[in-house]
Amino acid sequence: MHDFEAFLAPAKINLFLHIVGQRSDGYHLLQTAFRLLDYYDTIHIKTTNTGIIKRVNDVAGVPEAQDLCVRAALLLQKHTGCQLGAEILVDKKIPMGGGLGGGSSDAATVLLSLNQRWQLNLPREELLTLGLQLGADVPFFIYGSNAWAEGVGEQLQALTLHDAYYVVLTPNVHVSTAQIFANKQLTKDTIPKTIAAFSGIAQLSTENSAGKNIHDEFINQLEKVVCSIYPEVKASLDWLKQFGDARMSGSGASVFLEVNDAETANRIYQQKPKEYFGFVAKGLNQHPLLCK
Repeated sequence: MHDFEAFLAPAKINLFLHIVGQRSDGYHLLQTAFRLLDYYDTIHIKTTNTGIIKRVNDVAGVPEAQDLCVRAALLLQKHTGCQLGAEILVDKKIPMGGGLGGGSSDAATVLLSLNQRWQLNLPREELLTLGLQLGADVPFFIYGSNAWAEGVGEQLQALTLHDAYYVVLTPNVHVSTAQIFANKQLTKDTIPKTIAAFSGIAQLSTENSAGKNIHDEFINQLEKVVCSIYPEVKASLDWLKQFGDARMSGSGASVFLEVNDAETANRIYQQKPKEYFGFVAKGLNQHPLLCK
């Protein structure tokens, strides 16, 4: 029916991550601030009239049946009864298992783009509910702007953040999220904070030079446990901390430093140890598909 069309799937970082409780089903209740980055996977989609969903390229370590892109397309197809199909080509740049949301972002981009390409016109709220079935981070990418998140990550409020650049490093180690959340040393009953308190501190940081951009009250509570188990993460964080208030994103392994301008970010990045994968990115205010 159509040729392939390219859709961007941005990375994210967690500016902080607190665990404030645990549900009876075992899911942890979180508070976090999600920030979109202008560093992308690209999802190429060709709609077909066969009704078949298939991925047309190999993705290392991800069997087609487990690929969130394929699962997202099948879920949307089943939910709407759509008779159309799709061929999906996934061009990965965001490191997998790095706490940068690549798989979740890819899934959200498939839902957003096929909703358009298949002319389903589902409202965003309905897509958010579908996205949650695929993973806790998927709704954020469908939501489409920087957000304060609670619950398991699906309760979202828009967050206004100042322009900033990020040096992101990903050590060559795969952190098991389940292992970290099961760790006995993890604090799981932090007193909830307010979006107002975070927003006030986030705005103050524009007046500061690079360094204390995120207040000490807002930390990543997984960071200490991850660093105790994975020395590679601790080493990359320690290296980045010499330049300012570096943080870990999500459950790792990626770490990041917020700075005020691209020149500073690139200068720091050029000094990084060769064994670390990394990139420099600017914070986005909205998802590239938000207006589509």
